[in-house]
Amino acid sequence: MNRTSRLATLAALGMLAAGPALAQGCKPAVPDSALVKPGTLVMSTNPTLPPLQYVDQTGTLKGMRVELGTEIAKRLCLTPEYIRIEFSAMIPGLQSGRWDMINTGIFFTPARANLMQMIPYEKQAISISVPAGKGATVTKPEDLAGKTVGVEIGGFEENKTKALNEELKGKGLAPMTIRTFDNFALAYQALRAGQVEAVVSIDGVAKEYSDRGDFARALHGLYATPVALAFKNKPLAEAVLKVLNEMKADGSYQKLFDQFGALPTDGDLTLAGPAT
Repeated sequence: MNRTSRLATLAALGMLAAGPALAQGCKPAVPDSALVKPGTLVMSTNPTLPPLQYVDQTGTLKGMRVELGTEIAKRLCLTPEYIRIEFSAMIPGLQSGRWDMINTGIFFTPARANLMQMIPYEKQAISISVPAGKGATVTKPEDLAGKTVGVEIGGFEENKTKALNEELKGKGLAPMTIRTFDNFALAYQALRAGQVEAVVSIDGVAKEYSDRGDFARALHGLYATPVALAFKNKPLAEAVLKVLNEMKADGSYQKLFDQFGALPTDGDLTLAGPAT
C-alpha cells in the first residue's frame, strides 16, 4: 500500500470513529415515535417557487424555506430529508404519514388549522404576472375580466382566483377563464407560450420573475395572508416552534428573511391546530 492509499485509509477510519461521537453529542429533541423515519425530519416541498424554494441548474434544492427547514432539523439533531411533490398532494400526504412537515409556504387558514398543526411564520400575498412589457394592460383586478388566467391547482391562490372571478361576475363583468396547473412553473411556461394572459402566484415568486425580466408584476399585495409550516402531530410542532423562537432570539431568523427579502409574521410565533 503506497503512502497516499495509507493516508486515505486512515482518514476514512477517522471519519468512522468520529461518527458515533458526533451522534452521542447531539441527542434528537423529538422522539422517533413522532417521526416518519427515526432520526430524520422528512419535509415535503414544491420546488417551483424561486427564490423561496427551487432547484438550480445542477439539480440542487435551494431557497429560503429549504435553508429554514435544514436549520430546524440541525437544531433538533435530526437529518433533513426533502420530498419534492406537487402542492395538491401535500395535505393528504401529511395525513397519511408520508412526511413529518409541510415546508412549502402553505397559506394559513382556520379550516386548515382544524386539520393539522400549523405555525404561521411568514407573510405573503398574491401577485398578478403578465408578459413583460404589457403591465399596463392590468392595473386593477377588474382588468382581468374576460382574460385567461393560470394558477396552481389546489392552493390558496386558486381559491382566491375563483373568489375574484365571482366578484367580477357580481359587478357585471365578463368572467375569467381559469386554467389550473400542477405547479407554478408550468403556469409561467404557459404564460410565456401565450396560452394564458396572466398568472396568479405569490408576491415572492412574481417579484423574482419580474426582477429577472421574464414577466411583469402587474399587481401585488392582494389578499395578504400568513403562510405556515404544517405538521401532523403536536409534539413535533411544539419542538419546531421552540427552535423558531430560539432563532428569533439569536437573530438568525430575521437574518435569513432579510437575505431573501421575505417578511416574517408580526408578533410572537404561535401554534394553531387540533387539541391533540
